[in-house]
Amino acid sequence: MSDITPGLWELLIKGLWVTVQLTVYSAALGGVVALVIGLARTHRLWIVRFLSGAYFEIFRGTSALVFMFLVFFALPIGFGWQLVPMWAAVLAMGLTYGAYGSEIVRGAVAAVSPAQREAGIALSFTPAQSLRKIILPQAWPEMIPPLNNLLIELLKGTALVSILGVGDISFGAQLVRNATGQSAPVYTVVLVMYFVLAFVLTRGMRVLERQAKAGIGQAPPKRRKFSLRQTNDVAASGASAGSGGA
Repeated sequence: MSDITPGLWELLIKGLWVTVQLTVYSAALGGVVALVIGLARTHRLWIVRFLSGAYFEIFRGTSALVFMFLVFFALPIGFGWQLVPMWAAVLAMGLTYGAYGSEIVRGAVAAVSPAQREAGIALSFTPAQSLRKIILPQAWPEMIPPLNNLLIELLKGTALVSILGVGDISFGAQLVRNATGQSAPVYTVVLVMYFVLAFVLTRGMRVLERQAKAGIGQAPPKRRKFSLRQTNDVAASGASAGSGGA
């Protein structure tokens, strides 16, 4: 660890910031794709379900790394313009992980009770109103735990972008390793950085889950807090009850 100079630490910190940006941008794009494709897969028109299902199967069955190469290296040949490595990576990961997220959205929407849909019809809601006011508010809390797992996978998947020369944590770790000649200390620090990011994301998603469930009346019961005096009173009353029974 002592061989890592302040300049090398700066490389790792800059890589950490790039990883955060990649995760945020890719998650934003993936969230939009997941919502659109997931809802389209529950559409009443078969052509919409077919096209969205084809998108899901294609991106689920292909490699995110290969698609990243395709976006970065093949698009300039076919269309005459090229994305910078950062945005090529965001596009590839957003579209790929959005396909996985669409299955989460589809499953959560399909799990909403049919009685709730019938209630929307009874209230003369349009399909869009039923979706916005009845279905999505109930499906959203069920989406959050699996989306949390997918977000963590996306965070770890950002390490792929180092192959394109994007200066994320993994790319910075390679530079620091080449400069110091040591692998174990460098990659231990990198693992800790990924863990801290994943932990922060998980805690944030759990707060979001509690708020979402509270919005539909499913908030978990609050824990009762006992003071030391209350605890002693309960213990004393229990002891007296036992002696009285004896």
